[in-house]
Parts: sequence; structure tokens; C-alpha cells
Amino acid sequence: MNVKDWELLIMLQEEGSITKTAQKLYISQPALTYRIKQLEKEFQTTIILRGSKGIIFTTEGEHLINYAKTMMMEFRKVKDNIINMNDEIKGTLRIGVSSTFARYQLPDLMEGFLKKHPKVEIHLLTGWSSEVMNLLYREEIHLAIVRGEQGWRWPYDQLLLGEETLYAASKHKMEIADLPALNQIDYQTETDLSHTFNQWWQECFKIPPKKTMRVDRLETAKELVKKGLGYGLFPGICLTPEENLHTIPLTRNGEKLFRKTILLYKKDLTHLKVACSFIDYIKDVYDLN
Repeated sequence: MNVKDWELLIMLQEEGSITKTAQKLYISQPALTYRIKQLEKEFQTTIILRGSKGIIFTTEGEHLINYAKTMMMEFRKVKDNIINMNDEIKGTLRIGVSSTFARYQLPDLMEGFLKKHPKVEIHLLTGWSSEVMNLLYREEIHLAIVRGEQGWRWPYDQLLLGEETLYAASKHKMEIADLPALNQIDYQTETDLSHTFNQWWQECFKIPPKKTMRVDRLETAKELVKKGLGYGLFPGICLTPEENLHTIPLTRNGEKLFRKTILLYKKDLTHLKVACSFIDYIKDVYDLN
């Protein structure tokens, strides 16, 4: 087996389909099937079974998947270490970022960092903060930028990049006391943020909110709010003065509710110049030195 075989098996598990894996790897289906047959011949066992809903890995195939993931991780570490043996800042930086932060702040950060270090290649993964943290625990990424309280369960190094207020927002002027009678536009979001909103509501009101719309994205909910179709509960990161929305800070016992943004990493990354350069850049941007 080699690097391409490890990548093939990992991608095959992620996609669960010969067709989709071949498309992702830019090879033909016959070539992919042939390589799988060669691996089965080499190990004298069946790796995958074809079912009505895609492919299924056998027990032996699952064992090879685990081996492939371990070897791919070790290969990346060796490659990173060799690239970082000279003084030039170059190589691959693997980052996982909360989707909301990626949407509203990451583009400017990446633009500035790559202007400063043009020989760095960024491998970026976005998703829920819980998903990003799992990537970090599995050492599939060097650094993570997450939102909410999940970051404080990280046992290693972290930087608090900021806190923003949580708001109720609508096109028209309103008061907090008006909310139970108004239409709320709900959206899918991180579990901890949803819990914070629900807990705040229960502390303020004795009846449930009128959730007349539920959408899959924060951005969609905000666009509906901008059309005057209801109000929404949002983190401040996604609200700008140009949108001309009426906003009211959410409070508990007279104190505003905040949402944290945190950079997570390990100090033993210091031998990776590309990771250290990004951490130093973030410290400068957020004035954390």
C-alpha cells in the first residue's frame, strides 16, 4: 500500500460510493475498482461489499481503513517536519473553522495571512464547532477556531479572540416584552447556542415563542428578518449597521449575553513554522500580544 491507496480507502469510507469516490479522486470507476481488487488480492481478503445503498466495508476492510488513517496522519507529520527544517515559511496549514466565523471574518484573515506568507498552502475545513473540535482531537488539523463554550473543554492551549453580544433583531422597532406576540424565524445552529437562546427565553417568558418559520441557515433567517417577516435571535458577528435592523441585546440579571470565539492549538506545534506564523498573525490582528 502507498499514500494513494490510503487516500483512496479514506475517501471511499467518507463517500460510501464507488462513483462519488472516483469523481473526487479524478479517476475512472474502472481504475478505482481495479485498484480495490489489487488491494484485495494483496491482502487475500474482501475489503468491500456492494449493497443497494452503496458500499459496505468488511471487518477486514475496516481494519485497513484504520491503518490507512494512521499512516496518512504519520505521513503528514513527517512531511510537515521536513518542510519546516529550513527558515522559510512554507508548507501546508490545516485549519478547522466554525461555519459562522468562516462566513463573516475568516476571508479577511486568510487574505492578510497569505499576503504575508504567499508560499503557505491552506487546507480549510468548516462546520459546526463540535465537528471542528473532533478534527482537532483526531489531529487531522493543526488549529481550530470554534465558537461558544466548547473550546473551554480543550485541555491544551487556546486564545480568546473575542466575545460578541447576542441580540434579538427585526426590521421594525420592538421591545423584548413584545416578542411572545411576534413571529420568530428560527434556524439550525450549534447545539450550545440553541440551548442558550432557549434558556434565555424560558427565564424571560412563560409561554413558548411563535416559531412560524424554521430554516436551515442563519443567513436565510436573517434575510427573512430583513424583509419584515418576523424577528430572529442572532450572535452579533452576523449583524452589521448597514443592514439597518433594530437590535436589542439579550440580557440575564442585567448582564448582556455573549458568545466567545476561540483559537485552539497545542504548544508542541512550535516546531511547525507555518502553524506558529498563523498563531502570531492572529495575535497581531486581535492585539493579543
